[in-house]
Amino acid sequence: MSNIVVLVKQVPDTYSERQLTEDDYTVDRESTDQVLDEINENAVEAALQLKEAGGDYTVTALTVGPESAKEALRKALSLGCDEAIHVCDDALAGSDVLGTAWTLSQALNLVDDIELIICGNESTDGNMGTVPGLISEYRQIPAVTGLRSFSVENGTVTGESAREEGVYNLEAPTPAIISVTEKANEPRFAAFKGIMAAKKKKIQQVDLEDIGVDAANVGLENAATSVTGYAPKPEKSAGEIITDEGDGGTKFVEFLANEKLI
Repeated sequence: MSNIVVLVKQVPDTYSERQLTEDDYTVDRESTDQVLDEINENAVEAALQLKEAGGDYTVTALTVGPESAKEALRKALSLGCDEAIHVCDDALAGSDVLGTAWTLSQALNLVDDIELIICGNESTDGNMGTVPGLISEYRQIPAVTGLRSFSVENGTVTGESAREEGVYNLEAPTPAIISVTEKANEPRFAAFKGIMAAKKKKIQQVDLEDIGVDAANVGLENAATSVTGYAPKPEKSAGEIITDEGDGGTKFVEFLANEKLI
């Protein structure tokens, strides 16, 4: 039996106003509800569809985060994931994408015979989209990213990636890491049966020592990037009304040019 690992993340609810802490400018997790990132539900759905299509897979959800992040794993389990792993360690607080990706890469060693690692194309809190590429480099496996559809057959993953320049047909041997967009599928809702079953499923919690990660490579103090300040989002201003007196088209083009939109 092969394994599929889905990388999931707990993030501030997108319907709440996200804030940063005043001291170190990290995400203030106490100021808003924390939820499973929406794009992760697409990743979970992609893994479950592969299994339900006849694939002999165990689907494991993996996350790195504080104690509360286990709720994101519990949601993934309620949707249908078989197992879950939670990397939880105080030394991880404030880690940037490099530290997080390295920790995820090392945690993947806890799972044998991985055929596919699936994640969302980018998280809704960081919007960087670099984790697949970093894990690809750390583990020396192919990365096939931004997929709107894909399939796995005979040790090969093939998919379509829609970019601004057009649609690319991509292919790579497994094991591989892929990222999916919200166009890849329609995530299912957690049924009552799944919610109850998730309560009985064990979440394997490990710390940095368990996966061989040196605390000197993670955390806020060791991050390669930092936030030195921030400002609130500006208030919305009233739009500009253009009165068409026979030259409406010209005025509209001038407006777009002034706003550097063309």
